[in-house]
Amino acid sequence: MSTSRPSSCPAVWLGLLLSSPLCVSASADTLEEVVITARLRPAPLAETPVSATVLDPATLRGAGVQHLQDVLGLVPNLNWASGTSRPRYFQLRGIGETDQWQGAPNPSVGFLIDGMDFSGVGMPATLLDLGQVEVLRGPQGTTLGANALAGLINLSTAAPQPEPLLRLESTAGEASTIALGVVAGGRLGGRWGGDGGAWRAVVQRHRSDGSRRNATLGRDDTNGLDERTLRFRAAFAPAEGWTADVSTLWVEQDNGFDAFALDNSRITRSDQPGRDRQLSRGMSVTLEREDELTLRSVTAIADADIVYSFDGDWGADPGYDFTSRFLRGHRTVSQDLRLRSAGDFDWVTGLYASQVDERNDQLDLYGGEVYRGLVSDYRARTLAAYGTLQRDFASRWRASAGLRLERRAVRYGDTDGSALEPVETLWGGDLTLEFRPEEGGFGYLSFARGYKGGGFNIGAAIPTTRRVYDAEGLYSLELGWKHADDGRRLTAEVAVFHMWRRAQQVSTSVQVDPGDPLSFIYLTDNAARGANYGLEGALSWRPSPTLTLQGTAALLRSPFTDYRPDDRDLSGRDQAHAPRGQYSLSVDWRTVHGLFARLDLQHAEAFYFSDSHDQRSQACTQVALRTGYETPRWSANLWLRNALDRTCAQRGFFFGNEPPDFPDKLYVQQTDPRQAGLTVSWTLR
Repeated sequence: MSTSRPSSCPAVWLGLLLSSPLCVSASADTLEEVVITARLRPAPLAETPVSATVLDPATLRGAGVQHLQDVLGLVPNLNWASGTSRPRYFQLRGIGETDQWQGAPNPSVGFLIDGMDFSGVGMPATLLDLGQVEVLRGPQGTTLGANALAGLINLSTAAPQPEPLLRLESTAGEASTIALGVVAGGRLGGRWGGDGGAWRAVVQRHRSDGSRRNATLGRDDTNGLDERTLRFRAAFAPAEGWTADVSTLWVEQDNGFDAFALDNSRITRSDQPGRDRQLSRGMSVTLEREDELTLRSVTAIADADIVYSFDGDWGADPGYDFTSRFLRGHRTVSQDLRLRSAGDFDWVTGLYASQVDERNDQLDLYGGEVYRGLVSDYRARTLAAYGTLQRDFASRWRASAGLRLERRAVRYGDTDGSALEPVETLWGGDLTLEFRPEEGGFGYLSFARGYKGGGFNIGAAIPTTRRVYDAEGLYSLELGWKHADDGRRLTAEVAVFHMWRRAQQVSTSVQVDPGDPLSFIYLTDNAARGANYGLEGALSWRPSPTLTLQGTAALLRSPFTDYRPDDRDLSGRDQAHAPRGQYSLSVDWRTVHGLFARLDLQHAEAFYFSDSHDQRSQACTQVALRTGYETPRWSANLWLRNALDRTCAQRGFFFGNEPPDFPDKLYVQQTDPRQAGLTVSWTLR
């Protein structure tokens, strides 16, 4: 969080360290209020009855470098599965997918950028000029429906402002890392320039050789990054009483993927290194009219063309040469129309419609020739109606209730002869009781039902009895407390939750041919029951105008209940990618003269890599450091990622991949090594 600075101050060095109030504006020692926009009613975080984390622009600049991946460790009970060049699959409170190998998307964690739905495809979340990241934990069925069984990640780009803006930012670092970005904005011209009409644009190119050495090819760039970002956003008043917000993005990430080695090191030996290329395009148009009732319309389209490939044998033996390639096109078109009242008796009602289209072309190659392929087409149409009621009573109490009904029709076909057209009616909702005492606290008790649509397993070898799986229902009970002192120097929140999963969807896989590393059958089954329960909390404290301390902590248990797939008994075992403990600590120090330093420490306990085997990661702690100098016009900062150079596993597979005996073995994708760099920015207003 930024600290305002006067033009001069006679403080000595000790005064800088102790941050004498005589040298800082009166507002500098208070924490800024943040507003959650992802709910049906935008509201301050401290007054929202949900366990949530909001990363503001100052945190994103201070803790991140290039991508959302840099700051995910600051969010309690959030994990993500690698296996891609950038995070694409997320888990909240232990619930979420770890991959999607075939063409029937069914995400559990919603992922939005300015209202554009990139759930299940992720990736275009570059940080330059990103305004805010909101992570809502627990089922958000009333708000988003089936895509938010576990929660919602909502990204907002920086809002346009009428004041002229031009900022240049450049980064250079190890592994041939280089980036150049431009942020520009100002007042709109012509008839759109009145009433505060403004625009904002971002252009950036980022490149890096990555963090792997390919010994077979003698190259350092096979796991490299090449990312281009173009964003534009405009806000204006198209007619009297109306406001419009138009956001567009074009992000091309032409990245390499060469992350696995037979000896689990950062030195790879693949002769056909993979690619992870995603071209993401999107546009959203938000129209709003405020009167006695507020009418809000959000129209959005999100489109992603994905090329994903990898060397299946991770080696260079010409007699054992497997490669897999996926060509995927994904498009989501959505329309949300919402009517909201205001006052002691507050209500929201709305209609939602969306269509998801995906084409997936999967090719398995041996010696460069295709020996197995599958082309599929998928379409899902969703219609939903929702509503909430909110009522204040007894001066300090508030009650609210929400309900969402959803009709989902799917059509799927592929070259294996599958032709499926399931139709489902789903529902979710929530009941919440809030208590607001006079002194700065806020408590809530909520009961919610989330849901996720059923689906089907793909492939000619899938047994008929296991072709279709049912929808999942999730019931969540959450008790939370939030506190902010009178001066907003201290804010804290804690939530205790228990979630019951019914007809829990569990993804497993089995290797059919030990001599073929690509011969996996992927199955999703319904476990009888499961439970996810624990605690999560966050604390922000500004003991002085120049020092801010922030911390998060999470405890989680996620046992299966009475689940016995095939000849295994997983009853009582934790679910995959659900670490039992996580915590983070951030220290941000900024003086009135422009010096600053920041430390971020992030820790996660061990977790199971998959529900198909019992291999686990190891506990991991990573530290990031940043220091530099800034003025209102320019800044320069040195940063260090993974400062302790810890080796941690992000993804793990357990199977046979080494001839001639093909013993089952754990193969892991390691985190990137320590990396240092310098970022310089210059701003003209």
